[in-house]
Amino acid sequence: MCCCEADVIVGLEPFLGRELAALGAHDAYLARPGVIRFSARALRPLLGLQTALSVYLLRRYAVPRPRALLGDQHLRALFAQIDAALGLAPRGAYRTFMLGAAGAGSTVMTRLKSAIAQHTGLREVNEEGDLLIRIRPGRDPSPAPGAQDRETYQEAADDDEQASGWDVLVRLSPRPLAARAWRVCNIAGSLQATVAHAMALLTRPTPDDVYLNLGCGSGTLLIERAAAGPARRLIGCDTDRQALTCAQANIAAYRAGAKSERHEFELHEWDMRCLPLPDASVDAITADLPFGHRVGSHDDNLALYPALLREAARVAKSGARCVFITAEMRLMESALAQTPSPWLRDSTFRVNLGGLRPTIFALRRV
Repeated sequence: MCCCEADVIVGLEPFLGRELAALGAHDAYLARPGVIRFSARALRPLLGLQTALSVYLLRRYAVPRPRALLGDQHLRALFAQIDAALGLAPRGAYRTFMLGAAGAGSTVMTRLKSAIAQHTGLREVNEEGDLLIRIRPGRDPSPAPGAQDRETYQEAADDDEQASGWDVLVRLSPRPLAARAWRVCNIAGSLQATVAHAMALLTRPTPDDVYLNLGCGSGTLLIERAAAGPARRLIGCDTDRQALTCAQANIAAYRAGAKSERHEFELHEWDMRCLPLPDASVDAITADLPFGHRVGSHDDNLALYPALLREAARVAKSGARCVFITAEMRLMESALAQTPSPWLRDSTFRVNLGGLRPTIFALRRV
């Protein structure tokens, strides 16, 4: 059984928890917001996690300070940990490595990096290394009951956090899992892929779905819906021709690398406020709405959001799921309250995207 740790967007921990449970992971708990620790019998299946940012093989070394990692016994254990990660990728996938640790330029860390370079044959870099190794003091806050109650967790962490040795984490992939191989084209404001995957799952996908992505941009939500399972139709629309061209390139890259059933994508230059689709013809709708930051403006959104809700209600079948993400939470709340549309709210929650904390609205058509 291997001890592992996964990074996840804060707010998406329940989605990753369900993925880990489906893979048979054991003893999963929220180590801190955005970090889930768990045990796994096999490492390779973890590379298929769709809502994890990155996943690491974790080993606790019962040593008082990092210098002891240079001892023969611990160094051999560290090399075995590294080799376990390298063995998951095709030959040649790793060319560089990066050691992330406090005091990375110290004499001890310099000697450790030299030993890793000699063992692996990889070149050391200061950032964006293929092989990422992190070294930190070992601290184990007591897991909170339920693993999702962050306030309870933080109280436990404050009371019980104790240093005990040093943790070494080795990333299991040459690039973060969230850095999708299909993304060959990007545009400003593109949605983070793990968030898009969670939104696709919130539509409760089925093979018979007619799925509509409004304002599809570079195609992230469309592609992540395809990754979540087959659909009858995958429709994306946008008024920006450059965005549609970008989406087409990403879709082509996804198709080239997809190992599962082939999907037929449809891209259209449509206005999301006036769709050339019949009434009650769509099973699922998603949209990464303009926040008024990089794309659009607050004044534009005042008119857009109510119009969007009305048009989505028109084309949605009874029972259809509609999932939006926006940083204009108050505006969306107001539009839902004022717009005479038959939407029930299944859930609302925030995600942490660095400088922004947008809200995901999961709605259902009655």
